[in-house]
Amino acid sequence: KLEGPSIELYKNIIRKFPDLHFIASGGVSSMKDLEELREMGCKGAIVGKAIYENRISLQELQIINNQ
Repeated sequence: KLEGPSIELYKNIIRKFPDLHFIASGGVSSMKDLEELREMGCKGAIVGKAIYENRISLQELQIINNQ
């Protein structure tokens, strides 16, 4: 069950280790999640299950990747 990423945990990690290229994993279920992760400084995210469950399309990923 995808319930969204652990935003506060990721924010704390990125704040504590700003030079780390952090990749979020677990719970990403929407483009909104990906946008929020990007805004906080995440360099990437694991989204396999979200794609498999048709919550995020490859076209949407291409769009956000090109922004």
